[in-house]
Amino acid sequence: MVRTQIQLTERQARELKRMAAREGVSMAEVIRKAVDAKIREGVSEVPWEERVRRAMAVMGKFHSGIKDLAANHDKYLAEDYMK
Repeated sequence: MVRTQIQLTERQARELKRMAAREGVSMAEVIRKAVDAKIREGVSEVPWEERVRRAMAVMGKFHSGIKDLAANHDKYLAEDYMK
């Protein structure tokens, strides 16, 4: 590992400490996880805006025929997992 030094605001440091305590890890581990997530986000081959555009383009194009799907989606999902 490479040792580095950063400066945080009081709020950032406070929230990082809380997150680390809640997860049972060090502040450094929380920061490493955040950096990994940011790196993965930046590595995507398709830009975020394009992914959003594609998702919006397919909304409403598929129909299940189930009238109460929005209200009972958890029930239907659990039933499907039991198959």
